[in-house]
This record gives sequence, C-alpha cells and structure tokens, in this order.
Amino acid sequence: MNESTPQDLVVDDVSRRFGRRWAVARVSFHLQPGARLMITGANGSGKTTLLRCLATAIRPHSGFIRVGGQDIWPQRDHLRPQIAYFSHAPRLYDDLNARDNLDVWAKLGGYTVDSTSLLTQVGLPKDRSEPVRTFSAGMRRRLAFARILMQKPGIILLDEPFSALDPQGRQNLIELLKTHCTAKTILVVATHMPQVCASLCPTSIHMESGQAIWKGQSQDNPLIRVRT
Repeated sequence: MNESTPQDLVVDDVSRRFGRRWAVARVSFHLQPGARLMITGANGSGKTTLLRCLATAIRPHSGFIRVGGQDIWPQRDHLRPQIAYFSHAPRLYDDLNARDNLDVWAKLGGYTVDSTSLLTQVGLPKDRSEPVRTFSAGMRRRLAFARILMQKPGIILLDEPFSALDPQGRQNLIELLKTHCTAKTILVVATHMPQVCASLCPTSIHMESGQAIWKGQSQDNPLIRVRT
C-alpha cells in the first residue's frame, strides 16, 4: 500500500456526550502535514474521547472533522487507512512472537511488508522467538509502533504512549517518533506527561471538562509547567 498523500486535519467545533455529560465540548483546531500536537489534561478531561472521534471509533454529536476537506464520518471507510490509532493498551497477539504479529497484521490489512526491516527500524531483535507476552512494556510499544510503520498513515494518534515506560524507554520512543514522523505526517499525542512530550510536540492544547481552555506553543503553556 502506498504512503498516504499529505492532507490537512480540521477539527471544527466538535462535541461528544455520553448521556447528559459532554465529554468533548466545542473543540476546534487545524493541523497541516508535519504538525505535532500534544493534548494535555487530567483524567476525564476528554483527551481519549477526542482521539477516538479523530480515529472514527465514535461519532461526534456536533461539529465536523475533515481530512483533506472530506467529512471524516461519512467517508470513514475510505479515510481509516490514512489514520493510525495507538491506544494506551496496544492490541498485540500475546501468544505469537514479534514477527508473527507483523505477519498477521499484514495479512489482515492487505500490506506487503519486510518484517525484518520493520523490526530493525523499531529496535527489536529480528530473530527473537519468544511470545510477546514476555516482552517489556517498552518492547511492546515498539512492536505496536511497527504496525503504524506498516500502515504508512498520514495521521498518527497516540493515547498515553509513555505510560508504563521507564525514563529511558520514554526517550527511546520519542526518538523513534522523531525519526519516523516525517514532514508529511500529522502527529497528535494525548498525554499526562507534558514534560516528556514537549520536545516532540511544539504545540499543545490543554483540556478541562471537555473544553480546550488553552492553545499555543508547548513551552509557553502555563497550565502544564513544561520545562525545556
């Protein structure tokens, strides 16, 4: 499958509720290819719900999300291959080794892949035969990211990618993302570790009660106390 054509991502007054509670309330932003956005906020602030809307996992109750000018929901079957969603609990086949995981994902997605090259790119041993249930949290994150490289998406959505990683593992993941997120790729990271993510994402949105209450340069955000 060919790499996705670079396209803008426009979030226009998006809201999503669960029952009577608005999990996301009138959030708007515009990202061009190459943009890297950090979304911060406490648990329950709406970060994950917003990412799930962007990933077409759930539908906004109002507002629009557009990729390349196309409304994402009615065009979701067409646009989903361009969007990679990395949840805080990566979906892995625990009883398979790393190479077999890649082969299964490739078959399901219709991709032609070089498993050895992918494992090398994410820093995993190419000949390791142990099932991934024996992998460390960092190794599991790397394997899940190999699936993103396989997909070659135009938009990458990461939900708490640094959780369960030690400081070295976090830095390794940041370097991996910096290497593989090109000028054609839009990266959106939801995190409660802004100090870790600030070097990766120069712009940020801070959310409270579903609302984006601050937007701007990550280093200038007074709400997250980023140290650079």
